[in-house]
Amino acid sequence: MIEHGPLLEALLAGASICQVTDEEAFRRLQDEVVREELNHFLRPLNRRLAQSQDGSVFFLAYQELNSTAREHLGKEFKQTVQSLLPLLEWMQLVQEALGRDGSLTAGDTIKFQEFALRTEDNQSLRQRFNQLAADRFFKSNSEQLDQQLKQVFKRLKETGYLQQPHKDRQYYIVTGKIEQLIELVRFIKDEESLPLDDMPQQESMF
Repeated sequence: MIEHGPLLEALLAGASICQVTDEEAFRRLQDEVVREELNHFLRPLNRRLAQSQDGSVFFLAYQELNSTAREHLGKEFKQTVQSLLPLLEWMQLVQEALGRDGSLTAGDTIKFQEFALRTEDNQSLRQRFNQLAADRFFKSNSEQLDQQLKQVFKRLKETGYLQQPHKDRQYYIVTGKIEQLIELVRFIKDEESLPLDDMPQQESMF
């Protein structure tokens, strides 16, 4: 189990393991024997290894939904909702600006300059992005689109939804945390019957 120590520490700290964030760890988690060994260690902690429906990301979930787990999930849900709406709006803006047919998924590439130019040239997208950047999740105080864009992408990197492979090249790769976020809300909604009526435009994503 010692060889799995760093991986276990990362998972227990809340890491989302996908091919983008940690290709080697993601490859190891494809091995059923490794998953069984990790779950054996995690069982006394009431945790288990879980993955998204499409298999693009691994993360920890509770083994049993006891009162402690439900209390923790309730707090996590409140924190998630604060970031969920702006994140879904950002995903829709990227989809519309870049002319994508479907929503963002792990491994998708976003070219910063392309997104910036198309947002700047479209008055409707620009107004929506101005409102999005000012959201408390993204924390932009600037009225300049260029600064707003930089702050939004910076926050998305900080929170693990994007990775920038090369600091001197302005393109980003979507991580599996996007899938985990959506599935977390689906799970809590199903288990706790918590209403999500304030996000009708994104209802199809759930």
